Order: sequence, then structure tokens, then C-alpha cells
Amino acid sequence: MAKRFRKIVQAGWGILTNAYVRGFLPGGPAIYEGVLKHFCVPGMNCYSCPGAVFACPIGALQAAFSGKHRKFPFYVLGYLTAVGVLAGRFICGWLCLFGLIQELLYKIPTPKIHLPKTPDRPLRKLKYLVLLVLVVGLPLFYRNRLGVGDPFFCKYLCPVGTLEGGIPLVLLNEALRPSLSWLFGWKMAVLVLCIAASIFIYRPFCKYICPLGAFYSLFQRISIVRMRVDQAACIGCGTCEKVCPMSVSPVKNPNSAECIRCTECVKACPAHALSFGIGGEGLKLKNNKGIQGK
Repeated sequence: MAKRFRKIVQAGWGILTNAYVRGFLPGGPAIYEGVLKHFCVPGMNCYSCPGAVFACPIGALQAAFSGKHRKFPFYVLGYLTAVGVLAGRFICGWLCLFGLIQELLYKIPTPKIHLPKTPDRPLRKLKYLVLLVLVVGLPLFYRNRLGVGDPFFCKYLCPVGTLEGGIPLVLLNEALRPSLSWLFGWKMAVLVLCIAASIFIYRPFCKYICPLGAFYSLFQRISIVRMRVDQAACIGCGTCEKVCPMSVSPVKNPNSAECIRCTECVKACPAHALSFGIGGEGLKLKNNKGIQGK
């Protein structure tokens, strides 16, 4: 029931932040540009989606960095830092529509791939490189002849933008179709690859590519919302590590940079040694297993 509740929250948040129904209607404005677009959602959500009511923080960062006058994004960075300090990667596990889509794809009954630690650990560093190079570095320092930069991540890589913005806009606006270039084909290929990978690997975009997850992970160990371990109660059974979809050991590293706060480990712990909550106050989630082997 708890797992279903998290997915309901994810889906509900996705609907709420993409609630501009008029954008999907024939003859309606393609993209909402009202006052709410001046505010960012905490998770990935494409600005160009016809239903998007708010802005994407990664898109807003790049818009500031790539602008002709290179304005420092005090609002966006301050906002993201506040969210990171408050919740860390809780946002990834509970308020990301693309994360939910990946999880649902992973439920398709196929053999699953669990990468060995040797390739997995270096690959997880890739999202920090994406953040540093594609979101910050190139938009900030690269300039074309007009003195303007490019939003490299959104333009060349982001599968969220293709799924939520690119595809709906092309389907709803026939006039856009003749102008499609190799770039749209490239972005479609990235999206298809991400979708295919999600069937076999749990949240591959979140693990290896997402720059927003990389940013929030920097605050995991100091975030107010956090995981805690009662070492006296722990029986060392390893159940928490086995059920963790992100391949984290909650006992050894309860606030790992890779933890998305899904609480699967808390629910599975037979000794109720794990808790999830605010500061020093942990919330013990119920399970049906009881204490074993102590």
C-alpha cells in the first residue's frame, strides 16, 4: 500500500504541474506563459510541455547562464539549494514524473540488468559531469556570433523535454513538422534509448544522467529530511540492501548520494531499525514481516 501511495503522489504531482489543459486543445496556445511560469518546480518538468504550469529549474539555470548578459541565477540556485537542504533527493523519489515513468517501465516483465560495481560506480559520476559541463560550463562560456550561449543539456540531451515538450508540440502543431531537423531525430533516439534502458535497469536516467539529481545529492548528508539507523536494533540481515532499487546499503550509508528516499528499506526491515523523517525524529513505517532472527 505504501509503495502504491508513493506512485499516487508522483502521478498526482505530475498532473498538478502539467494542468494547463488548454495547451493540449486544438487552437489553444501551445505553451502556457502566465505568471506561474516565473516559478520553478523542484523536479524535472519541461518548460515547453503544452500543459506545464511552472518552469523547470535546470532549464531556468541554463537560460540564465546562456543569456547575453550572463546574469547570475540567484533565485534558481537559492531555490534549489533550499530544496536540497530541506529534502535532498526526496524530490527524485516522490515528485518526479519522469522517475515514475521509468519505474513503470521497469515493471514490464523482462530479465533485469544489475550492473556490477566496477562499471556502475564510475557511470554514476556521469551525472555530475553533465551538471558541470552541459548545464553550467558550456552555457556559461560558449557564445555564438550573436553573443548568446546554448542551453546544451535541454537542447541536445534531455529526454524529459523530448517526451513532455517535443513530441506533444509536434503532434499538436502541424506547421512545426516540416521544420524538424536532425536534432529532433537525435533527441528522439536519446529518448528511445532511455525508455528501452528503463525496462531492464531501474531508473537509468536518474542513476547516470540527471543533473538535478546530481545537484540534490550534494545535500544528502545535511538535509533535514533524512534516513536514520538504529544500530542497536539492526540484526545485520541485509534485507534493506537487497530491496534497495538504487543499490545502496542503508545500514552502511543511510544518506547515500544515490538514495532517492523511496523508503523501501524502511518498510522491509524486519527489526524496524530504519527510520525516515525530519532531523532527529524518524518515522517508523509499518511492515508485515515482524522481527526475525534477533
